Amino acid sequence: MPVGEGAIRVRTGRSGIELEGAGEAGAEAAAAPLSTPIPRAASLGAVLAWLRDQAEAQADRWTLWTPVAFGSGCAIYFGLLREPQAWVAWLVLVLGVGLVAASGRWTGRRAAVVAMALAGFALAGFGIAKLRTESVAAPVAMPGGRPQMVEGWVLDVAPPGEGGQRLLIAPVRVGAWSPEATPIRLRVTLRPDTPLPPPGEPVRVFAILNPPPPPAAPGSYDFARDAFFESVGAVGLALRPPESLTPDRPAPWRLRLTMRINGLRWALTHRIVQTLGPESGGLAAAMTTGHEAYIPAEQVENLRAAGLAHIISISGLHMAIVGGFAFAAARLGVAAWPWLALRVSGKKLAALVGLGAVGGYLVLSGAPPPAERAAITAAVAFAAILVDRQAISLHALALAAMGVLLLQPEAVTEPGFQMSFAATAALVALAEAWPQPVTEISTPWWIRWPQAAATWIAASIAVSFVAGLATGPFAIQHFNRVSTWGLLANLAVAPISSFLLMPALAIGAALAPLGLGQAPLEVAGFAIALMNHVAAWAASAPMAQALVPSAPTWTLPAAFLGLLLACLWRGPLRWIGVPLALSVLWVPRPPAPDVWISADGAAVAVRERKAAILLRPDVKLFGAELWSRRRGLEPLASEAERDRRFACDRWSCAPGPAAPVRVAAAWNLKRPLKEGRLEQLCASADIVVLRNDFRPERCPAPLVLTGADFRAGGSAELFRQRGGWRIVWAQTLRGRRPWTWGHDPR
Repeated sequence: MPVGEGAIRVRTGRSGIELEGAGEAGAEAAAAPLSTPIPRAASLGAVLAWLRDQAEAQADRWTLWTPVAFGSGCAIYFGLLREPQAWVAWLVLVLGVGLVAASGRWTGRRAAVVAMALAGFALAGFGIAKLRTESVAAPVAMPGGRPQMVEGWVLDVAPPGEGGQRLLIAPVRVGAWSPEATPIRLRVTLRPDTPLPPPGEPVRVFAILNPPPPPAAPGSYDFARDAFFESVGAVGLALRPPESLTPDRPAPWRLRLTMRINGLRWALTHRIVQTLGPESGGLAAAMTTGHEAYIPAEQVENLRAAGLAHIISISGLHMAIVGGFAFAAARLGVAAWPWLALRVSGKKLAALVGLGAVGGYLVLSGAPPPAERAAITAAVAFAAILVDRQAISLHALALAAMGVLLLQPEAVTEPGFQMSFAATAALVALAEAWPQPVTEISTPWWIRWPQAAATWIAASIAVSFVAGLATGPFAIQHFNRVSTWGLLANLAVAPISSFLLMPALAIGAALAPLGLGQAPLEVAGFAIALMNHVAAWAASAPMAQALVPSAPTWTLPAAFLGLLLACLWRGPLRWIGVPLALSVLWVPRPPAPDVWISADGAAVAVRERKAAILLRPDVKLFGAELWSRRRGLEPLASEAERDRRFACDRWSCAPGPAAPVRVAAAWNLKRPLKEGRLEQLCASADIVVLRNDFRPERCPAPLVLTGADFRAGGSAELFRQRGGWRIVWAQTLRGRRPWTWGHDPR
């Protein structure tokens, strides 16, 4: 087609656009080639300047990192394999306080001042953690103890364990033990169907006592450390039902006060269960008084499978609902009384009421550590209102975290603290980033209400998703289970618990002493029935749970620091924290061991592809299942599965032709094995596990482990390698600490 005058022609043979028929100007333009400059890479100086700008943008946020530094110091202390001397703690603490004080007076470069302050907080965290350990140190029972007659006071009814109902006892006398060797608290498991004596009852019970249990597997959670900081120096099994006794002298006044409060809590627990029945009353009582003795086992399993187990334990969710309900009710009451509304600040008065509600709920719950942490966080929020500060902010959260760590430095090792503050930090960061809606004037209700409903639904989905994403890495690493339908279950349960269940329980508990709590408690029972339906649906749905093995140990602190970087940092560099926060998900898992042995040698499991074969399916089942989940294995806890691979009698097992690992075990402590049985075990196996201390003189098995090995090393994992076996002992990873009851690590 001919090109007309003034038309544009693009030629590909040359670079440029020529204008024809545009006269002299067009000719000059035609002579100029088209140039597309390629941007040059930024210089090192420009990159450093950009990084400096990013750092300067954090000028008002560096204080958010002070509890992170303090907690890091606490974590370093708890990660040591040897206990430092007390003078080291004082020296480190003084040095840390000095650095913090000096950073406040030094006028040098801001980066150096911030680094000095954070280093001081880290040193202070280390020192405070050591001093906390010294302050709670108490006698711990020695292993292998004989049955003892325990006399003391029932301090409380502890949450039930694997073996049944448990009592927390403040002992006065334990057998012939000296007062210096008597633990401050004992936790005793009762036989099935034993009546529970109420708190405050003086009792005598004949029980086998041992130190708190060590980790079920090398590197797994250390329950003995929790018991140490709760002053529980021994756990035991009652051989007979507790008997009432007449004490020689009255209990100390502090103990009497604690038992009095716990007695009132136990009486309220009974009243709630009698009103609602055990099906709903057990969970209602647990959410009100902290007593979990009456929750049906099936209900607990459904809640765990549905990702709703956090409902059981009194923690941040419960404190937030109770405190928020009291705050809203008080503010509404002030607004409804014009005389009072004109003379006082309704918001501040409501904050005082909220503080009182949180404090009362803390006492009513028995003040377990999770409830204490939640109460501190709620108290900081209400205190911020009283001093005209923003209640929900990252600065308030940092202050709450610092308060918790000052009082409970050991909280850095606990899943509850990690998950609670991870979720809260993520939600506060979400609140900061959430777009603020434009306030409209005179909008018709038929537009305003659907908009509000859509906003509420979107916010609920975002809150559940962000909280689940923030706590997911910690749930995987600690519990190794992912609830497939947990997000939907939590979305369904959130309005039930927030607007119906917890307010009804709060009102019912307050009116119960007056005999007026029947109606609100029945409303709470209805809400619990709805929640149980949701849990049962989620637990029975296809692929309700996914089993995920634990990642390497370093991924957990990496995930926590990555999450904090994403939440606390301002600017594009915050996204560097996302892959760190998700490191628990993407880091490859280490190879699973071939054999697991419990800490006392009483239980053995072997790996067969993706399954764990338990040689004693009815013994140490909790520990075996915990180890199996941690390694991503499905436990086969049946004698039929075992007998296909091993030849077992009551006291021993020998490998059969189909055994995945040639391991033999004998569990007799004093009773001798059948004649020739030990020789048969030695001849048929590569590994022989003997629970007693007898080491045979002639045993062709390459590896023989006895009771002495397990007392020194604790639980063990065995890895097959060229030329033999590699053993990882739990005690080696625990080190010599006050809560490891004197083992010598290998």
